[in-house]
Amino acid sequence: MQTRLTAGDAELTISPENGCRIESLRIGGTEVLRQGERFGSFPMVPWCGRTENGRFRNGATTHQLPVNAPPHAIHGTVRDLPWKTARTSATEAVLTCELGDPWPYKGTVTQVFELAEDSLTLRFGIETYDDSFPAQAGWHPWFLRNLGRGGQDVRLDFTPAWQEERGENHLPTGRRIDPTPGPWDDCFGMPEGVDVTLTWPEELELKVASRAPWVVIYDEPEDAVCVEPQSGPPNGLNTHPRLVTPIDPLEVESTWTWRRL
Repeated sequence: MQTRLTAGDAELTISPENGCRIESLRIGGTEVLRQGERFGSFPMVPWCGRTENGRFRNGATTHQLPVNAPPHAIHGTVRDLPWKTARTSATEAVLTCELGDPWPYKGTVTQVFELAEDSLTLRFGIETYDDSFPAQAGWHPWFLRNLGRGGQDVRLDFTPAWQEERGENHLPTGRRIDPTPGPWDDCFGMPEGVDVTLTWPEELELKVASRAPWVVIYDEPEDAVCVEPQSGPPNGLNTHPRLVTPIDPLEVESTWTWRRL
């Protein structure tokens, strides 16, 4: 079962059963997200990127997560779980997912999709009514490098305050450095909020914005570019823990806006 939203000539397809993944975003009939094995855009909850050796601490307690990107645990659990549809309309969908095994804490994740003619707004909420726990939330879209209409490859434009130095274990070392030239599989700090523009010359401009202060750029694949707003850096459950408590949920928002060129 798929959920489809439409606004003007924009069409969004979501798969609740497949981890609440965005399967497709078509603008004027043109697909902007990669299709195939690694495709669309998936949610990263309750952590983003890699957690070192699959272990994180909550106070004095250490937890072990399944290692699905040896030697680390990557991209959370909810992308592998079915979601329930709470509400839908022609342009909006609200879906929920319950946290649990292999995540050691109970909680509820809500994701809201709002489609307009020239924008897509995505919202996360992570709540707990029981024990508090550290958590992160973010999105992992696979934007097409080339839209397949004979045009040029996409160009990225962003001005981060710093780049997280990446160690041999593919995790931030804790040292902030001046941004280096790509290609990247790296995390960048944007303390005023994520602001990244993707431009397919003479075709389309798409801006990814978020109040979240971190973004991972992954542009090593030949056919895709990933721009991933997230509430914390890779391994952030350990290095930048943000507690979700019964009175303080984690809320994150990202908006994609576009215009034809």
